[in-house]
Amino acid sequence: RERQRFVDKNGRCNVQHGNLGGESSRYLSDLFTTLVDLKWRWNLLIFLLTYTVAWLVMASMWWGIAYLRGDLHRAHDNTDSPCVANVYNFPSAFLFFIETEATIGYGHRYITERCPEGIVLFLFQSLLGSIVDAFLIGCMFIKMSQPKKRAETLMFSRAAVISQRDGKLCLMFRVGNLRNSHMVSAQIRCKLIKSRQTPEGEFLPLDQCELDVGFGTGADQLFLVSPLTICHEINSKSPFFCLSQRSLRSEQFEIVVILEGIVETTGMTCQARTSYTEDEVLWGHRFLPVMSLEDGFFRVDYSQFHATFEVPTPPYSVKE
Repeated sequence: RERQRFVDKNGRCNVQHGNLGGESSRYLSDLFTTLVDLKWRWNLLIFLLTYTVAWLVMASMWWGIAYLRGDLHRAHDNTDSPCVANVYNFPSAFLFFIETEATIGYGHRYITERCPEGIVLFLFQSLLGSIVDAFLIGCMFIKMSQPKKRAETLMFSRAAVISQRDGKLCLMFRVGNLRNSHMVSAQIRCKLIKSRQTPEGEFLPLDQCELDVGFGTGADQLFLVSPLTICHEINSKSPFFCLSQRSLRSEQFEIVVILEGIVETTGMTCQARTSYTEDEVLWGHRFLPVMSLEDGFFRVDYSQFHATFEVPTPPYSVKE
């Protein structure tokens, strides 16, 4: 049976919000963000439907003005001064609206000065068109420029390892950047997700605990130009103080890793996430080196990015 994860390996959070009741109206109060968060197929559908409905409604209003003034029956009478010249049916009214909205202006259809209601409708059409264009086009632009795809070029090792470094037992995993463009002000954080019960008997499902990966020393601030191995020292302040190789088999926890930084090319903040369950933590392993010195530069071999090898490691916990 597959282990139920709080955060998938690709960073997607397995949390669904239900039974919102009256709180669902909050989505409409922030309509712009709601549209940006929708999937692409729904965004494109709303985009097409909004423009199609707006075009048909406005074309119907121009056709209605021509119908009420009787211009449809006198369309080919050159002695009369219609509201809109050469509008004699709905298709011609629709084409006039499109020409006006798109500022094409072929010159065959135009508003005359003897039509105040047409002038008012023209002003209303210009204002409404500007609002709709700004809202929908702005929504599409923000959605296309979101840095979510940039997070896919940030790699995490498939497994975490526990071994000794500088005489201390450490939990380690590897991160890498596949692009040549840098992540400015990159910072990494780790959360331990584990259910526990308080001394008062309160059960806390999915309790979150911070894992120190160098917050006090500044090691959590990354210069991510090459793959780095992130290290969490297991000491008396660590949640893994009592963790041994044997107890690791019976534990049930999840380590959520969050990597944040500013995309150098766009200046937007990007966040990449992954997680490690207890069966993805390898005791007594170390990562293979991936850096090599070539003629005038350093080469990174990403084929060995996830590879580990066994090293002698005491099977006891730090407490023992």
